[in-house]
Amino acid sequence: MKKLGCDYQRILIIGSGGSGKSTLTEKLSPLTNLPAVHLDALYWRENWQHVETEEFDRLLEAQLSKEKWILDGNFNRTLEMRLKSADFVIYLDFPAPICVWGVIKRVLRYHGNTRPDMGKGCPEKFDLTFLKWVAGFRKKYREKYLALLSESGKDYIVLKSRRELGRFLKDYL
Repeated sequence: MKKLGCDYQRILIIGSGGSGKSTLTEKLSPLTNLPAVHLDALYWRENWQHVETEEFDRLLEAQLSKEKWILDGNFNRTLEMRLKSADFVIYLDFPAPICVWGVIKRVLRYHGNTRPDMGKGCPEKFDLTFLKWVAGFRKKYREKYLALLSESGKDYIVLKSRRELGRFLKDYL
Protein backbone atom coordinates (compact mmCIF):
# COMPACT_ATOMS: atom_id res chain seq x y z
CA MET A 1 0.00 0.00 0.00
CA LYS A 2 1.26 3.43 -0.93
CA LYS A 3 1.11 6.30 1.52
CA LEU A 4 -2.03 8.35 0.87
CA GLY A 5 -0.35 11.71 1.30
CA CYS A 6 2.34 11.04 -1.28
CA ASP A 7 1.25 8.89 -4.17
CA TYR A 8 -2.45 9.29 -4.83
CA GLN A 9 -3.84 12.43 -6.40
CA ARG A 10 -7.48 11.37 -6.86
CA ILE A 11 -9.11 9.55 -3.96
CA LEU A 12 -12.71 8.37 -4.11
CA ILE A 13 -14.62 7.58 -0.91
CA ILE A 14 -17.77 5.49 -1.25
CA GLY A 15 -20.16 3.75 1.13
CA SER A 16 -23.58 3.99 2.68
CA GLY A 17 -25.10 7.17 3.95
CA GLY A 18 -24.07 7.61 7.58
CA SER A 19 -20.81 5.68 7.14
CA GLY A 20 -18.70 8.83 7.52
CA LYS A 21 -17.63 9.51 3.93
CA SER A 22 -17.77 13.30 4.25
CA THR A 23 -16.15 13.28 7.67
CA LEU A 24 -13.31 11.16 6.30
CA THR A 25 -12.94 13.48 3.33
CA GLU A 26 -12.68 16.49 5.61
CA LYS A 27 -10.11 14.67 7.73
CA LEU A 28 -8.00 13.51 4.76
CA SER A 29 -8.13 16.67 2.67
CA PRO A 30 -5.69 18.76 4.74
CA LEU A 31 -3.48 15.75 5.48
CA THR A 32 -3.09 14.86 1.79
CA ASN A 33 -3.26 18.39 0.36
CA LEU A 34 -6.08 17.24 -1.90
CA PRO A 35 -9.11 19.50 -2.33
CA ALA A 36 -12.34 18.07 -0.90
CA VAL A 37 -15.29 17.57 -3.25
CA HIS A 38 -18.66 16.52 -1.83
CA LEU A 39 -21.17 15.15 -4.33
CA ASP A 40 -24.03 16.37 -2.12
CA ALA A 41 -22.78 19.95 -2.52
CA LEU A 42 -22.80 19.55 -6.30
CA TYR A 43 -26.26 17.98 -6.37
CA TRP A 44 -28.37 19.87 -3.84
CA ARG A 45 -29.55 23.48 -4.07
CA GLU A 46 -31.50 25.55 -1.58
CA ASN A 47 -34.53 23.91 0.03
CA TRP A 48 -33.43 20.43 -1.03
CA GLN A 49 -33.96 21.15 -4.72
CA HIS A 50 -31.62 19.05 -6.84
CA VAL A 51 -29.93 20.08 -10.05
CA GLU A 52 -30.98 18.44 -13.30
CA THR A 53 -29.12 15.28 -14.33
CA GLU A 54 -27.27 17.00 -17.18
CA GLU A 55 -26.08 19.84 -14.96
CA PHE A 56 -24.96 17.44 -12.24
CA ASP A 57 -23.01 15.42 -14.80
CA ARG A 58 -21.31 18.59 -16.09
CA LEU A 59 -20.42 19.68 -12.56
CA LEU A 60 -19.08 16.23 -11.72
CA GLU A 61 -17.08 15.94 -14.95
CA ALA A 62 -15.51 19.35 -14.24
CA GLN A 63 -14.35 18.07 -10.84
CA LEU A 64 -13.15 14.72 -12.19
CA SER A 65 -11.07 16.43 -14.87
CA LYS A 66 -9.03 18.25 -12.23
CA GLU A 67 -5.56 16.96 -11.43
CA LYS A 68 -6.17 16.48 -7.69
CA TRP A 69 -9.16 15.75 -5.49
CA ILE A 70 -10.66 13.66 -2.76
CA LEU A 71 -14.30 13.03 -3.59
CA ASP A 72 -17.05 11.49 -1.49
CA GLY A 73 -20.57 10.40 -2.18
CA ASN A 74 -22.85 7.69 -3.49
CA PHE A 75 -24.87 8.58 -6.56
CA ASN A 76 -24.72 5.05 -7.92
CA ARG A 77 -25.48 6.22 -11.46
CA THR A 78 -22.08 7.95 -11.62
CA LEU A 79 -20.00 5.39 -9.73
CA GLU A 80 -18.34 3.87 -12.80
CA MET A 81 -17.45 7.33 -14.13
CA ARG A 82 -15.86 8.26 -10.80
CA LEU A 83 -14.00 4.96 -10.56
CA LYS A 84 -12.39 5.55 -13.96
CA SER A 85 -10.96 8.87 -12.76
CA ALA A 86 -9.78 7.75 -9.31
CA ASP A 87 -6.28 6.58 -8.35
CA PHE A 88 -7.43 5.05 -5.09
CA VAL A 89 -10.80 4.11 -3.58
CA ILE A 90 -11.82 3.80 0.04
CA TYR A 91 -15.02 1.79 0.47
CA LEU A 92 -16.61 2.19 3.90
CA ASP A 93 -18.47 -1.13 4.04
CA PHE A 94 -19.96 -0.72 7.51
CA PRO A 95 -22.91 -2.75 8.87
CA ALA A 96 -26.33 -1.16 8.53
CA PRO A 97 -26.81 -0.41 12.28
CA ILE A 98 -23.55 1.58 12.33
CA CYS A 99 -24.66 3.65 9.33
CA VAL A 100 -28.18 4.20 10.67
CA TRP A 101 -26.66 5.39 13.95
CA GLY A 102 -24.33 7.66 11.95
CA VAL A 103 -27.33 9.29 10.26
CA ILE A 104 -29.15 9.72 13.58
CA LYS A 105 -26.07 11.34 15.16
CA ARG A 106 -25.73 13.64 12.14
CA VAL A 107 -29.40 14.69 12.36
CA LEU A 108 -29.04 15.40 16.08
CA ARG A 109 -25.85 17.39 15.55
CA TYR A 110 -26.98 19.49 12.59
CA HIS A 111 -30.80 19.52 12.88
CA GLY A 112 -32.12 22.73 11.35
CA ASN A 113 -28.68 23.73 10.09
CA THR A 114 -26.90 23.03 6.83
CA ARG A 115 -23.95 20.64 7.09
CA PRO A 116 -20.60 21.89 5.75
CA ASP A 117 -20.56 19.15 3.08
CA MET A 118 -24.05 19.94 1.79
CA GLY A 119 -25.44 22.43 -0.70
CA LYS A 120 -26.33 25.80 0.83
CA GLY A 121 -29.80 26.16 2.29
CA CYS A 122 -30.42 22.47 2.95
CA PRO A 123 -31.08 22.25 6.69
CA GLU A 124 -30.57 18.82 8.20
CA LYS A 125 -33.81 17.04 9.00
CA PHE A 126 -35.08 13.62 9.95
CA ASP A 127 -36.06 11.66 6.84
CA LEU A 128 -37.54 8.19 7.40
CA THR A 129 -37.30 7.28 3.70
CA PHE A 130 -33.57 8.08 3.72
CA LEU A 131 -33.08 6.13 6.95
CA LYS A 132 -34.75 3.08 5.38
CA TRP A 133 -32.50 3.45 2.31
CA VAL A 134 -29.44 3.52 4.58
CA ALA A 135 -30.68 0.44 6.45
CA GLY A 136 -30.90 -1.51 3.17
CA PHE A 137 -27.84 -0.05 1.43
CA ARG A 138 -25.32 -2.76 2.23
CA LYS A 139 -27.66 -5.59 1.30
CA LYS A 140 -28.64 -3.91 -1.98
CA TYR A 141 -25.31 -2.49 -3.19
CA ARG A 142 -22.43 -4.32 -1.49
CA GLU A 143 -21.89 -7.03 -4.09
CA LYS A 144 -22.09 -4.51 -6.94
CA TYR A 145 -19.56 -2.22 -5.27
CA LEU A 146 -17.16 -5.07 -4.54
CA ALA A 147 -17.42 -6.37 -8.12
CA LEU A 148 -16.83 -2.91 -9.61
CA LEU A 149 -13.81 -2.38 -7.39
CA SER A 150 -12.39 -5.79 -8.24
CA GLU A 151 -12.84 -5.22 -11.97
CA SER A 152 -11.63 -1.61 -11.94
CA GLY A 153 -7.90 -2.29 -11.76
CA LYS A 154 -7.66 0.54 -9.23
CA ASP A 155 -5.97 0.42 -5.87
CA TYR A 156 -8.60 0.25 -3.16
CA ILE A 157 -9.30 -0.72 0.41
CA VAL A 158 -12.52 -2.01 1.95
CA LEU A 159 -12.94 -1.01 5.58
CA LYS A 160 -15.63 -2.89 7.52
CA SER A 161 -15.63 -1.06 10.85
CA ARG A 162 -14.71 2.22 12.46
CA ARG A 163 -11.87 0.35 14.19
CA GLU A 164 -10.45 -0.72 10.80
CA LEU A 165 -10.80 2.87 9.59
CA GLY A 166 -8.83 4.10 12.60
CA ARG A 167 -6.05 1.57 11.96
CA PHE A 168 -5.97 2.52 8.28
CA LEU A 169 -5.58 6.21 9.12
CA LYS A 170 -2.84 5.45 11.61
CA ASP A 171 -0.92 3.13 9.28
CA TYR A 172 -1.20 4.91 5.92
CA LEU A 173 -1.01 8.61 6.64
